[in-house]
Amino acid sequence: MPLRSVAATLEVLERPTVRRLYFWALQVSFVADRRLVGAAHLGLQWNPHHPDFTAVNWGGYGPADAGSTLLRGSDSRLPGSRKDPNTRDFPWEPGRRYRLEVLPVPDADPPAWRGVVTDLDVGEATLVREIEAGGTHLASPLVWSEVFARCEQPSVAVRWSDFEAVADDGGVVRPQRVRVNYQSHADGGCDNVSVIPDELGLLQVTAVQREVPQGAILALP
Repeated sequence: MPLRSVAATLEVLERPTVRRLYFWALQVSFVADRRLVGAAHLGLQWNPHHPDFTAVNWGGYGPADAGSTLLRGSDSRLPGSRKDPNTRDFPWEPGRRYRLEVLPVPDADPPAWRGVVTDLDVGEATLVREIEAGGTHLASPLVWSEVFARCEQPSVAVRWSDFEAVADDGGVVRPQRVRVNYQSHADGGCDNVSVIPDELGLLQVTAVQREVPQGAILALP
């Protein structure tokens, strides 16, 4: 189904305590005439290179057959290093709910897509930036945790909830189930990470016993 926008709500339940990068993101692919033209990720980071370790990222890459080049985009109004246009300073707080949304830029030529983060506890929306990803639609949305901490370092948990997309005809799509995927140990993943459903959504947790196996299908609340 062709999608025009995608959104999910992220809550960092436990602040990391180590000087390692943590990245929690909503990922989308960009398609034109059923052809993949790129992919990007919007999310929050615990990043030692930013004030109080808190940052936001909206960026991505072109297709592999074109060299996976970094997608170009607008300059963000958020402060941060000029050497990294994708990652900017952003004072997120644990225990607060942040709505991550990928939206088309109206009448953009070439096509561009906005990454917007809304603090639902205060109703404040922040435009991270716009990226020139091309494509007419979004596809293959997913959420993930990318953690560069060692497997034995203290547990950190985030909650994902309220997954939603808007189709071409304006209809709202709310998935009822998701498929679980873990990075394998052979590829550098940890065996002690797990997805844990609760009454509000799905937790992605590090440094715990795995209760939900690879490939499991989980119902959403």
